[in-house]
Amino acid sequence: MPRYRLTVEYDGGAFNGWQRQGEDRPSVQGAIEMAAAHLNGGEPPTLHAAGRTDSGVHASGQVAHFDMSREISGLGLRDALNFHLKPQPVAILEAAPVRESFHARFSAVGRHYRYRMLDRRPPPALEAGRVWHVDRPLDVGAMTAATRVLVGTHDFTSFRATQCQAKSPVKTLDRLDVVRVGEEIHVFADARSFLHNQVRIMVGTLRLVGEGRWTPADVEAALAARARAAAGPTAPPEGLVLTGVDYEDWGDFPPP
Repeated sequence: MPRYRLTVEYDGGAFNGWQRQGEDRPSVQGAIEMAAAHLNGGEPPTLHAAGRTDSGVHASGQVAHFDMSREISGLGLRDALNFHLKPQPVAILEAAPVRESFHARFSAVGRHYRYRMLDRRPPPALEAGRVWHVDRPLDVGAMTAATRVLVGTHDFTSFRATQCQAKSPVKTLDRLDVVRVGEEIHVFADARSFLHNQVRIMVGTLRLVGEGRWTPADVEAALAARARAAAGPTAPPEGLVLTGVDYEDWGDFPPP
C-alpha cells in the first residue's frame, strides 16, 4: 500500500485535540481520515501524526502520514483532501508519496513550538483564541534569564502533566527563547520531543517570572523538586502552535 506524508495546518480551537475520540468529539485526525475516505474506496485510512496536540492547540507545520489503497499524485492528494475538508479549519499544505520506512512520529528528530502572549490591558479582538491575554506588562529580560535554567538535559517531572504517559521525564531542551514582538511576547521551544504539556507549563512558569513573582532561582528550585506542584500553572492552549517537525530523512523517493 502506498504511503503518503502530509504537512498540515489547523485551528485547534474547533477540535477536541488531534486524536480521534468518537463522532461526538471532533478531532483533526478524524476530519482528515474522513476526507481521505473519499479517495480510498470509502475506507478511512489510519493517520499517524508527529505529535498529538491537545484541544485548542494549533499547528502551522504538523506532519502526518497514512497508507492508501491506491496511488495518487502528491498534488492531487493535497487538493482533493482540502476539497473534502471544507469548511473545517484544516488545510493540507503539502502531500507527497514516501517510502514505507517513513513514520511521522518515530522518524522525527526535532519538534518546534511557538507560544504567543499578549501582555496589554485591553483584551484581543482580532487575535482572540490565538494568544494568551495577560493584562499586565511582562519583563522579557527576566523571563530570558529564567530560560537558561531550563535549556539542556534535565528531569522535567515538574514540567509535565500528571497524566503524562512518557516512560522517562528526562528530555533535552535545545532552545527556549523569549522575544518581544510589538505588543506580544513569543516563546520559542525546540527539542527532539516534549512531555505532555511541557511547553505550556514552562510558559506558565515564565509568566510568574515576567510578573516579578518568581526569580530564575525559583525556576531552578522548581526543576530540582521533580514534582508537578513545584512549577507554575499550565498556560492555556490557545497560544500554542506546533510550527514544524524535523527529519533526517523525509522518506522521499530519490529522483529518477
